[in-house]
Amino acid sequence: MTTPSWQAAMPAVPALAIPADAAGRAAQRARLRGAFTRLLGDFPARPAPAAATILGVEQRDGYRIERFTFDDRAGSQVPGVCYIPDGPGPFPAVLWCHWHGGDHARGLAAIEQTAYTPEAPGPALARRGYVVLGIDAPGFGQRHGCGPDRTTGREGESSWAKHQLLYGRTLWGLMLHDDRCALDLLAARPEVDPARIGTAGISMGCLRALWLAALDERLRATVAICCLTRMLDLIAADGLCLHGHYYYVPGVLTVGDIEAVLACIAPRALLSLNGSDDTLTPVEGIRTAERLARPAWELDGAGGRLRIAIADGVGHAWTPAMWQESLAFLDRHLQPEG
Repeated sequence: MTTPSWQAAMPAVPALAIPADAAGRAAQRARLRGAFTRLLGDFPARPAPAAATILGVEQRDGYRIERFTFDDRAGSQVPGVCYIPDGPGPFPAVLWCHWHGGDHARGLAAIEQTAYTPEAPGPALARRGYVVLGIDAPGFGQRHGCGPDRTTGREGESSWAKHQLLYGRTLWGLMLHDDRCALDLLAARPEVDPARIGTAGISMGCLRALWLAALDERLRATVAICCLTRMLDLIAADGLCLHGHYYYVPGVLTVGDIEAVLACIAPRALLSLNGSDDTLTPVEGIRTAERLARPAWELDGAGGRLRIAIADGVGHAWTPAMWQESLAFLDRHLQPEG
């Protein structure tokens, strides 16, 4: 395939080479993490977890649900929900990241539904012994139509992105800022063991989970389903139009592609399951990302903590088999032994 002139004129993307020594790998993670953080934009300090307001509590069979909101100090009241198992704890916890799917009006509500998961994730994980917390991303759920221009759907998402860019910030940075506020809230809960927190999501939720784990060492296990996307392979496949404005960060390829994000997660546990027929994630890009990032785990003797797989004949979906593997992965890395 001939490279189009508009792509041939672009600067080369820095290659990822994993240092052989532990100190070098730690320095590389810190450098990449700092560079990605700067590109996302300069956001205000996150609020203290105690600043969240509880809106209501509902007891169900085996767990309770708390609904809350907090001021993210970036212009939004962020609504969320937390599932807490009955019992003394402390429990492992999962920060749930909802998907995009063009389903702006649903947002976090899918945590209580089987919209794109074989089980409703909030109740299913709570019954399994996890505290589960999630929030509505900007432009989704209760924040749908509440952003700049008061527009909805993809037009609303575009307005959110443009507004952030005018101030040197990115929509992706705002999403991750809010998610890290939510992680602060989750880690501070008395029912939660802060040493056993993971994150999970599909599609946009997959990308949120990957970047959150790359930026925040508190996340010990990550389940990232159907969106391990390498930008260079998306460009080659004419696939940039398939992803929303939220994910495009000015200058990101001057730092590295998705394998550089993955390298920031190592040597913590990461499961990424993808479909061979998913047009949003070119298969060659998944394989290349794994090949380049895997040494970050292998050289730390943590190769068993990384699993990246491609399911034949599967599209952009969290299949029942993927769901069961995801649950087992979280149990293995977050539940107490025995």
